[in-house]
Amino acid sequence: MTTEDKILIFDTTLRDGEQSPGVALNVEEKLEIARALDRMKVDIIEAGFPASSPGDLESVTAIAKELRGPVIAGLARAVPPDVDACWEAVRHAERPRIHVFLSTSDIHLMHQLEKDKDRVLEMARDTVARAKGYCDDVEFSPMDATRSEPEYVYRMLTEVINAGATTLNIPDTVGYAIPEEFGAFIRDIQEKVANIDKARISIHCHNDLGLAVANSLSAVQNGARQVEVCVNGIGERAGNASLEEIVMAIKTRPDFFHLSTNIDTTQIFRTSRLVTQLTGMSVQPNKAIVGANSFRHQSGIHQHGVTKMRQTYEIMDPADIGHPRGTVLVLNKNSGRHGLKARLDDLGYELTRAELDHIFGAFKDLADKKGEIDDRDLDALVSGGRREIEDMYKLEVLQIACGTDADATATVKIVAPDGSMRETTATGTGPVDAAYQAVNDIIGIPNKLLEYSVNAVTEGIDAQGEVAVRVDVDGRTFVGRAADTDIVVSSAKALINALNRAAANLPQPEGYGADVWSNP
Repeated sequence: MTTEDKILIFDTTLRDGEQSPGVALNVEEKLEIARALDRMKVDIIEAGFPASSPGDLESVTAIAKELRGPVIAGLARAVPPDVDACWEAVRHAERPRIHVFLSTSDIHLMHQLEKDKDRVLEMARDTVARAKGYCDDVEFSPMDATRSEPEYVYRMLTEVINAGATTLNIPDTVGYAIPEEFGAFIRDIQEKVANIDKARISIHCHNDLGLAVANSLSAVQNGARQVEVCVNGIGERAGNASLEEIVMAIKTRPDFFHLSTNIDTTQIFRTSRLVTQLTGMSVQPNKAIVGANSFRHQSGIHQHGVTKMRQTYEIMDPADIGHPRGTVLVLNKNSGRHGLKARLDDLGYELTRAELDHIFGAFKDLADKKGEIDDRDLDALVSGGRREIEDMYKLEVLQIACGTDADATATVKIVAPDGSMRETTATGTGPVDAAYQAVNDIIGIPNKLLEYSVNAVTEGIDAQGEVAVRVDVDGRTFVGRAADTDIVVSSAKALINALNRAAANLPQPEGYGADVWSNP
């Protein structure tokens, strides 16, 4: 694709995103997010607002010094001290940008700036020229543009281009615009700003009416070639246009947009989780792209289709965003036989048609009473409808020694299928790792740990911790679960539970399982 077919992604998570109520990031946290954005190949990172605080100046400076790929931008009000502070921070970047903003709407001019239009025009010209004296890459935003008199916006854009602005960002600051209207505004700017060919058009949309992504995509269709976004759509009030939604819309519908971005989409899920963790702003389960339910299917009809061909009900491949689990079938009363069988297959059960028929009936009865069915429920159903999974290996003793100045050491005793006892000691990076090393040494079934999760079953300091693990053995997945007030004990029991399933469901070539006991 040509340059005109490429949409530049300007991420403002570290500036506008940090303006979300309750969010305050320190220098190290900002650096961590900036590194993640760099791995995702974001084109421009707005690292902060240097004049707003000494901490933000320090953060922007640190990011500008470390990152060498993306453009590093800082925000500045249209006053000389802000522009000077911004340059002081971004001057260390390989590709620095100064982003100047100034209101253009009558409501802002009258009640916030308290200045007339000619004076505001002069401020815009002077500060853009001052920024241009520092670096070639200067962006200008007429704040609240969508509630401004259009002719005044056109006039200001013309003036700031003459003063040296190379990117013109059109903000829908309060999320007021409607997509058709916003797209028309971008078209009019291209027609009525005579020197627009000397600058790139960008947009920055807020989500007050839930239209930030729609407005941004409408603008892109009408000639904008830079989009300002935040990871998870965080930001002031209802937030900003969501990076992941913009990027995946363009990636998923090349037939419609005929555009692309430079983003490595496999980094999206990982970066979303990092931003959630560091900002404390949770993503709602039904959030597009990165929400917990984005690739979860509950309807039996949907589950049937997805098990036959993923694309029947998924327009994106979970792997494209780096989703660690991929498609998930949620089992409840709406689920069908195909969804149940797929999950039982994942758990390592091989059932005859008659066994599946019997278990499916019991499954429907339980789902009517309980709601969502988890893996422990399925274990019980299979045990009642077919056979028990025998605990071939049983944890007898687990002792851990760990601390701040030494590797963790685990001593484990396990009862063998023949009733004999074997003991070993192993070290690891932590108590769970050490316990897992010891368990694997004793049982001897080669496996790869795919997933490990911990949940509190009860409340309080003495709460039981439930551990769920998912392991790969010979290309098949087995799930193990256990609960105990000692989380290391429940972790070891969960791994043994998974390996018991593997031992019961897979052939045991020489060197596996019980054979190890006679050949230690």
